[in-house]
Amino acid sequence: MSNVIAIDGPSGAGKSSVSRIVGRRLGYLHVDSGALYRILTWQCLAAGVDMESPEAICAFASSVDIECRPEDGRVAYYVGGEAPGERIRTPQINANASKVAREKPVRDKVTALLKGMVKYGNLVVEGRDITTAVFPDSPARFYLTASAEARARRRQKEEVDKGIANQSAEAVKASLLARDAMDSTRKYAPLRKADGALEIDSSDLTLDEVVEAVVSALPKEWRA
Repeated sequence: MSNVIAIDGPSGAGKSSVSRIVGRRLGYLHVDSGALYRILTWQCLAAGVDMESPEAICAFASSVDIECRPEDGRVAYYVGGEAPGERIRTPQINANASKVAREKPVRDKVTALLKGMVKYGNLVVEGRDITTAVFPDSPARFYLTASAEARARRRQKEEVDKGIANQSAEAVKASLLARDAMDSTRKYAPLRKADGALEIDSSDLTLDEVVEAVVSALPKEWRA
């Protein structure tokens, strides 16, 4: 039986950085669940799908074949043999991802992919419903959060460093808050802190401190 470390939280809370480091430290595969929704959003936009039509989104998303491959300490994704790269990290994707992610058929598709990944071994899975809907029975569940200002600073720096965009901190903050509102109020698997999950506020913590908080809270046998 594979061990699954489940980490949820809003955008910019540090889920990806923490999950990657914890995965490397323990030899677990890092799984970015949000990238799956971004890939489906990317594909919908590329195909000219009406993003205001849930029916059109669900119909098209069901036809997208995403290949999952364990490689380089993570589960990588490919569409038509092609890795999406930074094309799924743009402001346009950010603005539309929640429209795709709120639909139940889409969430069911992604949840099935995520649950199937346990065949690859031990996992660190990050997202917005991992502790509540995908792996609710994991003994290692965490909710990472941070102030909107801290999250906006981190996301803006990431976008600039990667050459994805050059938005102001206020524009990034507005985008994050809009995404938070949509994700936390959607009908299916909304973003929320799961009962029993350990909440870690990373606003004033270093990345290493957050990693240590996660690792120290794991079952003792998982840290061996």
